[in-house]
Amino acid sequence: MLPHAYFVRHGLTDWNAEGRFQGQTDTDINETGRRQADRNGARLAELIGTAEGFDFVASPKRRTRETMERVRAAMGLPREGYRTDDRLIEMHYGDWERFTLAEIEQRTPGSSEAREGDKWHYRPPGEKAESYELLAERISPWLAELKQPTLCVTHGGIIRVLFRLIEGWPVEAACKDPVPQNRILELNEGRLRWL
Repeated sequence: MLPHAYFVRHGLTDWNAEGRFQGQTDTDINETGRRQADRNGARLAELIGTAEGFDFVASPKRRTRETMERVRAAMGLPREGYRTDDRLIEMHYGDWERFTLAEIEQRTPGSSEAREGDKWHYRPPGEKAESYELLAERISPWLAELKQPTLCVTHGGIIRVLFRLIEGWPVEAACKDPVPQNRILELNEGRLRWL
């Protein structure tokens, strides 16, 4: 059975607010995102105190690192006491990164309809682009390696994939379900729940 774990999505960025695909482009959290990270850290302090025995791991992107550092500070811990793992990086949106869906649709009509038809398997154009299915292949080994209680700061796509891998959600639900930035996802006794 997987160990007890908490997952936090990075705080809001300006690109999130604008509906832009960020993927693996490095962006920063904004003031709202900083408040979200601080509140999530305060809530985690209530839940697990100083999280003794926990592994702290984050995606290496700026938005996830700042979120982790703010979470740790709100828990009363040194900001830098965590590691990063490249497998936790958001999925790559290829040529779509930096654009909104409306902008993509203007450039390539029919793109949003094609994506919605099979969102789990759809790969945007671009050499490095990934689908949710490919993202699941990337994250599965990381999940299998979890051996101790863990606090992870990552991205929306990763969290969607976790619902598929851990809960067995249908692909349609897993890739469309909202992933809030102001809540904490707990993994306990093999089940996921939003706190």
